[in-house]
Amino acid sequence: MALQRRNNNPRFNRQQEPEHRINDRIRVPEVRLVGDNVETGIYSIGKAREIAEGLGLDLVEISPNAAPPVCRIVEYKKFLYEKKRKEKEMKANAKQSEVKEVRFTPGTDDHDFDFKAKHAIKFLQDGNKVKAYVQFKGRAIMFKDRGELLLLKFAEKLSEYGALEGMPKMEGKRMLVMFAPKTSKKSASKEKEKEKEAK
Repeated sequence: MALQRRNNNPRFNRQQEPEHRINDRIRVPEVRLVGDNVETGIYSIGKAREIAEGLGLDLVEISPNAAPPVCRIVEYKKFLYEKKRKEKEMKANAKQSEVKEVRFTPGTDDHDFDFKAKHAIKFLQDGNKVKAYVQFKGRAIMFKDRGELLLLKFAEKLSEYGALEGMPKMEGKRMLVMFAPKTSKKSASKEKEKEKEAK
């Protein structure tokens, strides 16, 4: 009875099942074979296993839902290690980004503008998006043009660090723009180019 309960535990079953079907576990009549040491094409499952055995490697089903399923000839342990390493890298790169807000008024002076631009650049360098907006109060809504010019000037200031996602647009009593961070590699290469030019 206790054994039956343990078998019904999905975690237990998941541990028993390998992540991919390999070698004799692949039960389809034919597969599309890909890999470094093989000629890509459709082979009978028997022929595909034979090729894998001849190379001393495993036949691994990598796209079971394709027609026919796609298999790769590879050392399975190495394949799993590489897959996990790539997933780890992708997780590290896909750091949860936030949307940081920077608020202006139509009468924002140059000192305040520069101060806010420095903060926005820091947010973008940290991988966050930036939402910049001009808040219009009361009769200030008459100065929409001024707000648009201010946001475009801000976009110019941030151009090296952030990509403008669209032109300024009105939402209620505020005009806003969004910036997405540019990749750090691009920024680094631009800085190097500037250093070379300075020399």
